[in-house]
Amino acid sequence: MKVTNVKTFTVDAFRTNWVFVKVYTDEGIDGVGEGTLEYKEKALIGAMEHIAEYLIGKNPLEIEKHWHMLYRDAYWRGGAVLMSALSAVETALWDILGKYLNTPVYQLLGGKVNERVRIYANGWFSGAKTPQEFAKKAKEAVERGITALKWDPFGKSYMNLSNQDLTNALHCVSEVRRAVGNDVDLMIEGHGRFNIPTAIKIAQELLPFNPMFFEEPVPPDNLDALKAVKEKSPIPLAAGERLYTRWDYNTFFAQMPADYIQPDVSHAGGIMELKKIAAIAESKYIPFAPHNPSGPVANAATLQLAACCPNFCILEIMYSDVDYRKNLTNENLVFENGYIHIPQKPGIGIEINEQECLKHPYQPHTLRHYTGMLTEIRPPKTTFYF
Repeated sequence: MKVTNVKTFTVDAFRTNWVFVKVYTDEGIDGVGEGTLEYKEKALIGAMEHIAEYLIGKNPLEIEKHWHMLYRDAYWRGGAVLMSALSAVETALWDILGKYLNTPVYQLLGGKVNERVRIYANGWFSGAKTPQEFAKKAKEAVERGITALKWDPFGKSYMNLSNQDLTNALHCVSEVRRAVGNDVDLMIEGHGRFNIPTAIKIAQELLPFNPMFFEEPVPPDNLDALKAVKEKSPIPLAAGERLYTRWDYNTFFAQMPADYIQPDVSHAGGIMELKKIAAIAESKYIPFAPHNPSGPVANAATLQLAACCPNFCILEIMYSDVDYRKNLTNENLVFENGYIHIPQKPGIGIEINEQECLKHPYQPHTLRHYTGMLTEIRPPKTTFYF
């Protein structure tokens, strides 16, 4: 079997652009992956062109070999662009191997530990602007079976947070907690943008609301800063969505600066790399809670990891999305009582519709907490997709 082509499909998803990668072979078995890199999609596409030059003509079943060749031969190792491109291709190669052997990828990685995985919802707050509106949206999500909710209540604050802005954020958290009760887990998102004293102050003020974790309280490029926050935080911290490969995580594990790890299958090196990172975390009794706010292909790949990692804890899911998501792939998630069941199809269990993808070409977007809006303004047509 030989690779004959590699194509990228960049699909406007309103808040970002999903970047799907498809690898074609001479035996008619194709594989899909996702390297969605928010707000740097054009650079990702360029990186994919370089990877395609190497991969075409190679045997797609030699996954470890290709991963190491592509990583070794990149002079500028690591970083979001290279690793997102490599992650997408690696996932597509696993998809090909699973289809070739007519088995789900999780079976190739040791078999199922979990039949289903608990989820937490992101994006449930679509359209909310006031604390009361957030509370109403949260209650609606819980009534649909969601048992854990994540959001960022801090507006456009960067590094510092005024007393008034902190009061506003805590009011929002308080209203959501009051609306959903104590049985629902809350995750508070920091988006990696506070300094050490501000992050510590926020963590201390969040304690009465009993959050499951405070995510990425400081920027990701200084683990000493994250460790300084952890030492004074009364609540658990989660981090790692912007760390790449087991080598970045080797430094993380040496310092133990957070309580949950959040590598992203679209950025950190792909399926096997996350499996390796999760295994190290397992030996240190650290829960594995992957970052997963991207598109349906990344979600399908992450579900394969959810199936086979013993320390898999909880999965991030976008609660609502553009209404045409259902046309882009054959995604068919089974949701029940706060859990998603692991799909049983060969490979990663999903196919993209190329023609539908082409109907929604790239559009530029801005990360919402740069704009000062408390929440993203959604297009008129959105849908709950599970």
